[in-house]
Amino acid sequence: MIAINNMSFAYKSKTVFNGLDLQIAKGGIYGLLGLNGSGKSTLLYLMCGLLRPKMGEIMVKNTNVALRRPSVLSDIYIVPEEFELPALTLRKYVSINSKFYPNFSMNILEKSLNAFNMDMDMNFATSSMGQRKKAFLCFAMATNTSLLLMDEPTNGLDIPSKSMFRKAVAECMTDERTIIISTHQVRDIENMLDRILIIDDSRLLLDASMSQIASKLTMQPIRERVASSDALFSMQIGLESYEVLPNEGTHEETPINIEMLFNAVLANKERIHEIFNN
Repeated sequence: MIAINNMSFAYKSKTVFNGLDLQIAKGGIYGLLGLNGSGKSTLLYLMCGLLRPKMGEIMVKNTNVALRRPSVLSDIYIVPEEFELPALTLRKYVSINSKFYPNFSMNILEKSLNAFNMDMDMNFATSSMGQRKKAFLCFAMATNTSLLLMDEPTNGLDIPSKSMFRKAVAECMTDERTIIISTHQVRDIENMLDRILIIDDSRLLLDASMSQIASKLTMQPIRERVASSDALFSMQIGLESYEVLPNEGTHEETPINIEMLFNAVLANKERIHEIFNN
């Protein structure tokens, strides 16, 4: 789906990426994680052609996305963290904008709206920010593009709506579609993800599937209140403390807590590289 080859990008004097290589396969939901300022949003904008790399290239379905060819752009949709919608009904908005996406699906739109308990007659001008966000997400999923990019999609959603969002995404997924979600709200999406990407300081620190992570790392309660000597990270969850350990075949596979994973990766960059490239 996406091949990023020796890609570099900078804002004036700030280097964001320097020689980044990344391959993203067709199908699946990717979680893109990183600290503030690590380049998550920038990477999404580069992937959809809104920004162009200074060096290297980003190929989407074997075409350089920087060329901004209509055949490529009509198969990519991005939901930015901040957006504006015109003072229209959703029905009118769909009528105007769906024409730019050849695979637009009214069926997906209806399913997504149903997941959020919304309808086509809502008016953006009189709706809350949360309602507009949900409508925009529904339209994004209905474009039915092969590549869907989302930047902090759960920001502004209340707790029930976050659950509805997960349901809507699950219903619009196919083996032909790739969704990349950049977020700090990892608990909102951790049960949806097939693969994790973690970036920091212009580097790709981790690119692994959830099954690979479970086979390489284990997360378990700390015994006798003392973290193990080979623990990569420890933290308290509720009333109990947990630690992240390398799984060298001596531990059972455990559920993955993405917040713990993220902190373990940032705290042990070289060790994580060794574990996942051994």
